Amino acid sequence: MPLLESEAPRDPFALFDRWFREAAAAGALQPDAMTLATSGEEGVSARMVLFKGIEDGAFLFYSNYGSRKGRDLAWYRGAALVFYWAVTRHQVRVSGAVRKLGRPQTQEYFRSRPRGAQLSALASHQSHLVRSREILEKRVAELDARYPDEVPLPNDWGGYALRPNWIEFWENREDRLHDRLRYTWRASTGAWRIERLAP
Repeated sequence: MPLLESEAPRDPFALFDRWFREAAAAGALQPDAMTLATSGEEGVSARMVLFKGIEDGAFLFYSNYGSRKGRDLAWYRGAALVFYWAVTRHQVRVSGAVRKLGRPQTQEYFRSRPRGAQLSALASHQSHLVRSREILEKRVAELDARYPDEVPLPNDWGGYALRPNWIEFWENREDRLHDRLRYTWRASTGAWRIERLAP
């Protein structure tokens, strides 16, 4: 069934939520995986990160501030996301401005992570050169012994929120006459405008 403007929700987050749930229900392998594209002094770069929800109209994710993505986002506060769920033949593209989340919110999320993930975040200076895996494993073991109860939140680790300027929904068609609907935020009207793009 075609993706039609007349039947699409006026709120793009409602359509995103529907597609995200459909992908998970259909057995998509890690439906929360998304590509994050950034631009910085070193050029453009893209990598997979984990989507951690939508809050106040923004897509959330977490990372090391000293990583390539962290350096890029400090240099240019814009980024793009891509979700692709082959099992449901859907793609969602997002572009917008990025801001850091507050320390209390980051702390709350950090405490919800498994202990191993907490220790890895504290031990790893993401994107920096390291001589061997053994060095990383030794560092994790040292931190595990040093903090038997609670792992402290690293100073160089935290959350980001990407607030979209536009969100594009793509649905595959066998004849390659794919459906593409783009929601663009209009600050002047305080509403989303829906446009159809040629495939």
